[in-house]
Amino acid sequence: MSAVNVARLSAEPLHVTVVNGAHPVGRGVAYGLRRPEYLLNVAARNMSAFPDEPEHFLEWLRTRSEFESTPEVELRERFISRQIYGDYLRAIVQHHLQSPGAMTPVSAQTIVGDVLDVEPLDSGGLVHLADGTTLRADRVVLATGNEAPNPLPGAEALTDHRAWVGNPWHAWEDRLPGPDGNVVILGTGLSAVDAIITLRTLGWLGSIDAVSRHGWFPHAHFRGIEYPEFPPPGVDLATLGLDALRALVETHCALLHERNANPAIIVDKLRPHTQRIWNGFDRQDRLTFATEHAARWNVFRHRIAPDIAAQITSSQLTGQLRVHAQRIEELTAAGSDRIRVRLADGRTLDADLVINATGPATRFTATRSALLQNLLRRGLIAPDDTDMGVRVDPDHTVVDAAGERSDLLLALGPMLRGTYWETIAVPELRVQARRVAETLLGSSRMDLDEGQLLLEYMI
Repeated sequence: MSAVNVARLSAEPLHVTVVNGAHPVGRGVAYGLRRPEYLLNVAARNMSAFPDEPEHFLEWLRTRSEFESTPEVELRERFISRQIYGDYLRAIVQHHLQSPGAMTPVSAQTIVGDVLDVEPLDSGGLVHLADGTTLRADRVVLATGNEAPNPLPGAEALTDHRAWVGNPWHAWEDRLPGPDGNVVILGTGLSAVDAIITLRTLGWLGSIDAVSRHGWFPHAHFRGIEYPEFPPPGVDLATLGLDALRALVETHCALLHERNANPAIIVDKLRPHTQRIWNGFDRQDRLTFATEHAARWNVFRHRIAPDIAAQITSSQLTGQLRVHAQRIEELTAAGSDRIRVRLADGRTLDADLVINATGPATRFTATRSALLQNLLRRGLIAPDDTDMGVRVDPDHTVVDAAGERSDLLLALGPMLRGTYWETIAVPELRVQARRVAETLLGSSRMDLDEGQLLLEYMI
């Protein structure tokens, strides 16, 4: 979307190269073709790819035959298939970057490959791909997406084990055991929900154990009540600090409970203020929130479609799905076809298939990305003060290890978690993608006649 916005906004000729680790460009991991049962976690009304065209996705949906007769009020609130959303993104890419007749002075190409390093030059940089080829670029945008899941104790010895799925986004359906088998899912977040929904869709009848520290699944979307009491008049949420803010939120959650209303209303009321609140936190407040409160925040904030939540509840009620609120102590092979999961309370779970859905790793300096490690080694990027992501200025220009604004690199997406906290959902990402394009075009305007912009995607 950064590349698309460059093509939409540029009045001068330039060339954009998008390097992506897989084909086709545009879908990414979340909106791939693998499973039709995956739904968006946000209603269609708020899924436009463009912040300046809020109805864009809805208008595109109307071009598809399956939605022609859907009432407007229903379509706006529907949770659309992620495959269909991938079609939408692909259509945008095709229109703006791959159509010869597109009304833009920007030319574009896509390359399927992995970038390993960026070598700075006196002007611009040299981008090194895994196949040995290089690309010259005046500016490079880092849009590498989420990190792989955190490594778990013992997992390093299971890399080639047939019962181990180290990344839930990789296909694992053909490795399912028979109906008397057991699947253990490590995690109870959004990726774990996907795995459970797939098992149900396949009609698999075996048992499922889900393990996470708190045992909390994401809550379902709901229709709330009007609650003008929050935030209180005259209170600037961004200046309270974590302790005072937490006390205020707990008070209003209790008031909502008394009205038999969902306390997640407070999370929704915080949304317009989240970035200012995060910017107002000092380093210790940010770290405390991330370690002590993020898990509860996530189950209220990153909600799922009601139909999906109902399926998770059904699996629990029937006894197929058992949830364990425990820390994972160790993973070991139990022969050539099973894995043993040892929990902190001493219990063990033996599984025919173990899926690591613990969520992306969040300590930036521990990244397993060769590209990001090489950029850290060169000092071209630096961690923010919480080590949750890369350090950037407000216009998304990277700040290097010497504290200087980069002449070469920009960044967006999940690697800005330490800067913005909220940085993984479409409503946030579409704003970032446009801001990156504006920064590129504004800061590079004198060089646009011959400029080369490389936008690096590895998601």
